[in-house]
Amino acid sequence: MTDRLKGKVALITGASNGIGAGTSELFAKEGCSIILADKNFDEAKHLCNEISKFNPNCIALKLDVTSENNWIEVIQKSVNIFSGLNILVNNAGIYSRKLIEQTELNEFEEIIKVNLNGTFLGTKHVIPEMRKMGNGSIINMSSTAGIVGNIGSGAYGASKGGIKIFTKYAALQHAHENIRVNSVHPGPINTEMISENLSTPSNTNKIMSKIPLKRIGTVNDVAMGVLFLASDESSYITGSELVIDGGLTSI
Repeated sequence: MTDRLKGKVALITGASNGIGAGTSELFAKEGCSIILADKNFDEAKHLCNEISKFNPNCIALKLDVTSENNWIEVIQKSVNIFSGLNILVNNAGIYSRKLIEQTELNEFEEIIKVNLNGTFLGTKHVIPEMRKMGNGSIINMSSTAGIVGNIGSGAYGASKGGIKIFTKYAALQHAHENIRVNSVHPGPINTEMISENLSTPSNTNKIMSKIPLKRIGTVNDVAMGVLFLASDESSYITGSELVIDGGLTSI
């Protein structure tokens, strides 16, 4: 364990698997107190038990990011236990590969509700607590789909593009309070979310052929970027997009 986040408290949503789990484990190794917030409480609790073996300052809380009341409850519980919040990682999200004309309105609305509304609600309700601390870092998980278009996933792209511009507004509104807000834009990352895209060697090779670094990203690739934005090493960075895509959007 090192101390890049020593003395800090972080709330991470969608923490039970994928990028959320990898980020939670990395933060814990860096000396951070962790709140693992996830709709799947059992999985979050299991991860918390594993993290507690090397960092006892870990709790798991059930969170539906679309519920404003649930957000208020989770943030208040977190503050009561750890006496404050310095970091919020709005990571929870859902994905769809459907073309626009194949997407039902209720499906589109659900993706916006989880990905974009969830980010808004977390940001809205954590700011008062960060203000009390005199500082804060909010990291919003967007995607390369929030920067460039693609053949499928129109609803997902719309939600992630919304996160990108929402981040800039939040950054500008709270910079004077030393509350920084940045977005992270992963490209293809080897997680369950895109497992269907990587279901065959042919599909995987097709994706890798488009990436300048010629590999699929790992959870740790993203978690390291999130760690940088959460730490004081990025104290002069706000309103920015950290693209972690192997060079894909540079083409």
